Amino acid sequence: MLRALDLALLRLLRTHGHGPRAERLVLLFSRAGEHGALWHALAALGLAANPGRRRAYLRSVRCVLVAYAANTALKQLFRRARPVLDELPRLAPTISGHSYPSAHAAMSFAAARVLGDVLPAPPLYAAATAMALSRPYLGVHYPTDVLAGAALGDATARLVP
Repeated sequence: MLRALDLALLRLLRTHGHGPRAERLVLLFSRAGEHGALWHALAALGLAANPGRRRAYLRSVRCVLVAYAANTALKQLFRRARPVLDELPRLAPTISGHSYPSAHAAMSFAAARVLGDVLPAPPLYAAATAMALSRPYLGVHYPTDVLAGAALGDATARLVP
């Protein structure tokens, strides 16, 4: 039943809100999340603008890196294959054939939780959610991959000092 729901949600995200311009914008945004680049850039800008909050910005970088490492290990453990919908090919390349959990979601939610201590949290969580949803929209993750990634990122931010 969970698998059927996962596939139904994936198909929904792969078939609604698409068009050449939307797909280009989502792909560009998703690429900004590769290896946590968007979140590292935000932390670097915050550090430059507000050096008094250095500890929080450096903690963000640390949490994103730990979330990425933990995610990579979990992908090797679970080895879930990326989604394949013959009639809806993927719109983005990936560095791995494994999808569970989503690294983009893990790093985004780790960053949102930590940076939410020094920046307005609602836009951070909106960006993290958009980043997570970009992955099934592009066809490279199941929705449960991004839910697991979001939970991993949040847990990482709670546990890493």
